[in-house]
Amino acid sequence: MHRCLQLAKLGDGHTAPNPMVGCVIVHNGKIIGEGFHQKCGGPHAEVNAINSVKDKVLLTESTLYVNLEPCSHFGKTPPCSDLIIQKKIPRVVIGTPDPFAKVSGNGIKKLKAAGCDITVGILANECQQLNRRFFTFHTKQRPYIILKWAQTADGFIDVIPEKRKSGHPNWITNEMARVAVHKQRSTEGAILIGTETAMKDNPSLTLRDWHGKQPARIILDLKNRLPAGLHVFDNRAETFVLASNHYPDKRNANIIKTTAENLHNDLLEFLYRNGIQSVIVEGGAKTLQGFIDKGLWDEAFVYTGDIFFGNGVKAPKLDGQDIAVEIFGNSILKVFRNRTIK
Repeated sequence: MHRCLQLAKLGDGHTAPNPMVGCVIVHNGKIIGEGFHQKCGGPHAEVNAINSVKDKVLLTESTLYVNLEPCSHFGKTPPCSDLIIQKKIPRVVIGTPDPFAKVSGNGIKKLKAAGCDITVGILANECQQLNRRFFTFHTKQRPYIILKWAQTADGFIDVIPEKRKSGHPNWITNEMARVAVHKQRSTEGAILIGTETAMKDNPSLTLRDWHGKQPARIILDLKNRLPAGLHVFDNRAETFVLASNHYPDKRNANIIKTTAENLHNDLLEFLYRNGIQSVIVEGGAKTLQGFIDKGLWDEAFVYTGDIFFGNGVKAPKLDGQDIAVEIFGNSILKVFRNRTIK
């Protein structure tokens, strides 16, 4: 199962809205086939693993390991459970059931009905953690919410407004950390910022230092303040604006109509309805703190540089569980998990 998880991670950033899945086939203690789901619409992990086995006769005496329950329905590809039954694989070991309503135990039932010896729950926590975006989306009917900001060594995310040069960000972290940010963007469904960040930094919110799928851009602009010339309206990526009234068509953006009171609910409902499984909130202190105060976050990525501002805009405050640390030269990334979310 550890090997299944290693394989599954190879699809990171390419499988959404499908989960990351790896599959290993073992005969007499030896791996004879393995595969992973490489991209949405392509063959599933079980298909790739079975196809990789040179001597198909051995399948009738083998065990198939997979980190997520084999699918049981016709989607873009046929059901993997049917293929396993067809190949007469006698034993299947599953990391965790699939929360997707069209599967959700049906694959397991189908395999059992065909006489397969089924084991479920091997490294279940690790399997669910790998696909936490997929599980959150299908069990909580909302996207996985990631907060991200960079702060100075003395706890500021920006200088005082009087020292701010509009349209130019104040870089706090180094180039390695910025590449890591772009890599993460490539694995998420959407990225969100507030009005002030859009005005002050004029960011593109696109992948420049990493290859991959562009996340959807979501901008908060309830008072219709943003000028059309900003980079976020350059039509280089799908863009949505949370607005309370009509928005000029020339801004190359789709409107999510909302109010200040319903902003978070309307946003999450829109993302869920459109199949977007994760969002990175990269806004300023006010936008970030708004999500924190409502408890609407799953993970927080906090980058700390080695510079000092002395004063300025304080970094958001959150109470999270430390789950990871990564060093990028003179910049440090700490990852926190929301303690209150199970």
